[in-house]
Amino acid sequence: MRNVIILGSQWGDEGKGKIVDLFSAHFDIVARYQGGNNAGHTIFIGDKKFVLKLIPSGILRPGKKAVIGNGLVIDPAALMGEIDALESSGIDVRANLFVSNRAHVLFPAHRMMEKMSEGRPGRISIGTTARGIGPCYEDKIGRRGVRIADLLDRDAFHAQYDSVMEEKTAIAKLFGIYEELDFRGIRDEYDAFADRIRPMVRDTALLLNRAIEDGQAVMFEGAQGSMLDIDHGTYPFVTSSNATAGGACTGTGVAPTRISGVIGVSKAYVTRVGGGPFPTEALDGAGERIRARGHEFGAVTGRARRCGWFDAPLLRYTAAINGFDSLVVTKLDVLDEFDQIPVCVAYRMGGREVTEMPPTVAAVEKIEPVYECMPGWSSSTFGIDSYDDLPPRAKDYLAFLEQRTGVEAGCISTGPERNQTIVRPGSRLEKLLS
Repeated sequence: MRNVIILGSQWGDEGKGKIVDLFSAHFDIVARYQGGNNAGHTIFIGDKKFVLKLIPSGILRPGKKAVIGNGLVIDPAALMGEIDALESSGIDVRANLFVSNRAHVLFPAHRMMEKMSEGRPGRISIGTTARGIGPCYEDKIGRRGVRIADLLDRDAFHAQYDSVMEEKTAIAKLFGIYEELDFRGIRDEYDAFADRIRPMVRDTALLLNRAIEDGQAVMFEGAQGSMLDIDHGTYPFVTSSNATAGGACTGTGVAPTRISGVIGVSKAYVTRVGGGPFPTEALDGAGERIRARGHEFGAVTGRARRCGWFDAPLLRYTAAINGFDSLVVTKLDVLDEFDQIPVCVAYRMGGREVTEMPPTVAAVEKIEPVYECMPGWSSSTFGIDSYDDLPPRAKDYLAFLEQRTGVEAGCISTGPERNQTIVRPGSRLEKLLS
């Protein structure tokens, strides 16, 4: 059995898209298990750049199946736009993409509700992508959502849609929002989406479990990062779904007993987009240098990412809640020109050092990072594909991260392309892929 979860170990944007694309060569199916089109995975293949928001990164590998699981919320316009863009680049999407009949459907009214919520006086701004993801999940949990299976049943869909939209309009007006939406036109548009999506819709839990029973290997692809998990992240500055490993089971219908390993993806430093605490954020020129060298701007929003130093206590926390077998360290090359590289090794709170992650934002904001500085290697690691060829001090840095986090660095990414990657011989990661 070889069914592996790959997910972000920080606040997202760790480079999971490239890693999933690279490792998908070893699997038959890649299944995405949560989130919506608020998550962008960027992949470079030669001179082509692909930004995937809903479709699993494995779709770029010929013959590999890609599954959008029940844990996602789907904006049909975004999905069809993504399919059309990929097919225009020669990717055979419709033959290999399968969409869960239990995934929830996102409507323009959800975006309206999110704008209303984010702009409300006194509301803590989370810094969302304003794509309506949160309100769609609210409808799911509130048991008033519309699922893909409902969308395909035209009469049932019309009745559900009319009821939900009437409610949304009433709520918006209570808050002084009078955004005019052509509800009948939108409904007709979604009927057309249903016809286009229908051939790809499956009971994907059944599809995945049968595939596993037949000996096929499945990679489960997470979106965002562990510290944005609705339960375990820096609440309320989190996403609306379970981005941690447990979400792979609930978001696809595959039991935890069928998972053989968990791989975390982490930058050699840390970034965060939007609001929320960030203990190791570098607010000086170093943060700007990291941003410039790492091209740290959101794939979906284009927003500049906040940048800072590697946070070992954070990684120990996410390793514990996910059970990482191995770690992929990305963007090592971004640190090539730094003479000294601080690493946060502990937190100081109230005059004492702590090792655990505080549960509240107020407490996290009071953290004072305790740093140890590692010497930089002052030479290029860009494109290196053999561990032996890394500068000695770069190896020392990776060894220090392993020591402080308790997780092996089984893979190192030294650039955006597939071949700019090192899989360390003899690592647990190599065994999970073999």
